[in-house]
Amino acid sequence: MTDIPAEKVIVTREGALMIVTVNRPDRRNAIDHETSCAIAEAMDLLDSDPALSIGVLTGAGEHFCAGMDLKAFIAGERVELEGRGLAGLTQGPPSKPLIAAVEGYALAGGFEIALACDMIVASETAVFGLPEAKRGLIAGSGGLIRLPERMPRQIAMECALTGRMIEAVEAERWGLVNRLCAPGAALETARAFAGQIADNAPLSLAATKEIITDAARWSHDQVWERQNEILERVITSTDAREGATAFAEKRKPVWRGR
Repeated sequence: MTDIPAEKVIVTREGALMIVTVNRPDRRNAIDHETSCAIAEAMDLLDSDPALSIGVLTGAGEHFCAGMDLKAFIAGERVELEGRGLAGLTQGPPSKPLIAAVEGYALAGGFEIALACDMIVASETAVFGLPEAKRGLIAGSGGLIRLPERMPRQIAMECALTGRMIEAVEAERWGLVNRLCAPGAALETARAFAGQIADNAPLSLAATKEIITDAARWSHDQVWERQNEILERVITSTDAREGATAFAEKRKPVWRGR
């Protein structure tokens, strides 16, 4: 356990895995200011601790997240964090991989939070959607930017313009969901998925995510230079030497995150 307050967000550690649970089931895990701050703190811990390789973000109870807490918003709370966005995540995801484990609703800002994660595990009964246009709003926490990156542009356009719900089976068909599982099994499935990833070197995981995330924004002239800068950090690391040594000695590597 960490010292992050457990009232609205619960953080647990299982070896190299951190599990972050939004703990507001009575509000369908809607995000208020305190919840955004707690999630941001958890993401900072994930990035700063070399013993951690990957995170899973989920919601307590029957739903992942219904988005912004409208009661908090109406009361005048600044729900989003400056420079980090909704849940302290949508504008500034962690550098290490993050999996969303989704049960029930992931709607509006909740869907945008899931999209800010690198991968999604969803129950067969999970439902995704960006209904903002129905309310005279837009999905301003990254949903309109990330959704066309995760599924065909014309389908993303349809979903955003109509505000219709996307059931998990359809989301998997479009490539939005990495793993589909039985109702109630999203966290366990995400935990097993994360375990496969966490077996690998933490520096390699973070560097791989950095390249996949940023390469589309590099100019043609920058691509190899930028990739080689990242590659240099990895191949000169202690873990690179450990990986090669462990392979030669036919044993499991012991990663140090440096």
